[in-house]
Amino acid sequence: MNPSTAAARAIVQGLVDAGVEHVVLCPGSRSAPLAYALAAADDAGLLRVHVRIDERSAGFTALGIGKAGGIAAVVTTSGTAVANLLPAVWEAHHSQVALLLLTADRPRRLRGTWANQTTPLQAAAFAEAALEVLDVEAAEGVDLRAEVVRLVRVARADDGGAGGPVHVNAGFDDPLVPDDLAWSPGAAAVADPPAARAVAPVVLDDEPTLVVAGDGAGRLAPLLDAEGAPWCVEASAGLGSRLPAVPSGRLLVDVAGLGADVRRVVVVGRPTLTRPVSRLVQREDVEVVLVGRGALPGPGRGVRRVEAASVPTDLPWRDRWRRAGAAALGAVHATLDRSSAFAGLHVARCVASARSAWAGDEPELFVGASSIVRDLDLVLDHGIRRPPVLASRGLAGIDGSLSTAGGIALGGGAPVRALVGDLTFLHDTNGLLVGHTEERPPVQVVVANDDGGSIFGLLEHGEERFAGVHERFFATPHGVDLASLCRAHGVPHRLVTTEAELADALGSWDGGAMEVVEARTDRSGSRALQAEVAAAAREAALATLR
Repeated sequence: MNPSTAAARAIVQGLVDAGVEHVVLCPGSRSAPLAYALAAADDAGLLRVHVRIDERSAGFTALGIGKAGGIAAVVTTSGTAVANLLPAVWEAHHSQVALLLLTADRPRRLRGTWANQTTPLQAAAFAEAALEVLDVEAAEGVDLRAEVVRLVRVARADDGGAGGPVHVNAGFDDPLVPDDLAWSPGAAAVADPPAARAVAPVVLDDEPTLVVAGDGAGRLAPLLDAEGAPWCVEASAGLGSRLPAVPSGRLLVDVAGLGADVRRVVVVGRPTLTRPVSRLVQREDVEVVLVGRGALPGPGRGVRRVEAASVPTDLPWRDRWRRAGAAALGAVHATLDRSSAFAGLHVARCVASARSAWAGDEPELFVGASSIVRDLDLVLDHGIRRPPVLASRGLAGIDGSLSTAGGIALGGGAPVRALVGDLTFLHDTNGLLVGHTEERPPVQVVVANDDGGSIFGLLEHGEERFAGVHERFFATPHGVDLASLCRAHGVPHRLVTTEAELADALGSWDGGAMEVVEARTDRSGSRALQAEVAAAAREAALATLR
C-alpha cells in the first residue's frame, strides 16, 4: 500500500474511532487520498460525508455541525483552499466550538519552491486559533489513527476544559490514488469521555447582583446556581425558558432602581450584543465575576474568575426586574402594533412567535449578526418554551450564516429556521450551493431585506449630520433580485410584505426542504422606531417602580 493511501486510511479510521459522524469535503487533487478513504467510510455507513464546492461554505457547515453538539471534520486540498477556512476557524475558536481541520499538503521538500498550489504558510495557517496543530508527512510513521482520536478529544474538550478547532496538515506524495478500492474502515467502540471533575461553587456574598448570560451560556449554566437572581439573557444564550430571564433586559441596565443599582455582574457565556451591557461591566463600582472553565476572554478590565458559583437568593430584587421586564416587553409590542411600517423588528417578532406546520417542537432558530439579532433580542419572550436560539457571536461576523444553519440542520438531524438580514444572506449565497448528489439541509431562510446595512443607521453613523456619507459608505444598497438568485440555485423563494403574510409562510413550511422567505422591509424609519420602542419600554419599566 502506498504511503499516502495508508496515511489517509489511518486518519479516517481515527475519525471513526473517535466517534466523528460528519465530514465536510471539498474537491481537490492533493486531498484525493482522504477522499477515497472517506468514500469507503461513507459507503460503510460509519460516517456521513457532505461534499461542498466552496471551502469557506464548507468550513461554516462544519462549524454548524459543531454548534448542533457534535464535531465535524472539514477536508480541503492545499493552497488558498486552506486560507478560506480561516473565518470559520476564528469563529470556532472564540465560541469554543469543536472543529477538526484536515488540510492536504505537498511534502515538506516542495514547500517554498515553485511547486503548484503550495506555500510554507499552510501548516501554521491558523496560528493560535487552533488549540493544537499536527504537521505530518504521510511516510513519517506517526500513529495517525491514535493522533486523530487524541485531537478530536482536545477539540471536544472531553477533559472538561475549553474546546475549539484543531488542525492536521498532512503532506501527501504521489501516488495520490489507492492501489485498490477494497478497503473499508472497521467499526470502533467509542470510549466514554472522562467525567468532568466536580467543582465546589464559590458562594458569593449578598450584593445587588445581575446575571448576564451571553452567547453559548447554555452549556455553562450548570456551573451557576443563581435562580434567585435576575438574568439579563442575550438571544443566543441557549438557555431556553428554564431560568428567570428578564425580557428586553438590555433596555433596563441603566435605569434607576434597576441596572443603576447593580453592584455585581455575574457573567456566563460571551456577552457581545449590546453597548448598554458593555458599559455596565465597565463600571468601576460594579464587580464582575466570570464563571466558566478554560481560557475564557474577559471584558478588558479586572474580573474575578471562578469555575462555579452560587448567588444568594434575593426574591424582591429578582421580582422587581421581572415585573419591569414584562412591562417593557409589553410596551415594545404595543409600539410595534401602532407602527404602520414593516420593519426588521416586526420580522423578528413574527419569527419569535412562529408556529410551524408539523406537530412537535418548533425548528431550532439560527439568527445572523448585525441588526437582526438585536431586533430578536428586543422582542424575545424568554418565558415561552421553545428551542434555544443559536448564533455565531464568537466574532459576530456576517460570514457563513446560511452554511452554518445548514450544518446545524445536518448535525442535529432536524429542520432549522435561519433569520438573517439581506447583506448576511448575500455574503453566503454559496450556502445555497448544494450539488444534486448531496443532501440539501432542511433550512427555511427568512431574509429581512431592507436593501442595505440597517445596523449603521442605528449607530452614530446614522445621525443626520452624516447623511451625505452614510448611504453609500455604510448602508451600501445593492438592489439584488433575491428571487432570481434563488431560482438560479434551484431553491424555492417566497416574497412577503406584511407580518400576516410572513406568519402564513412560516406556518406553512413543513420542514422537508430548503426555502427562502424574503420579507421586504423599509429601513428609512428604523432609527426613529428603535428610539420610540426604547423610550416606551423604559417608561413602562419605570412605572412598575413607582
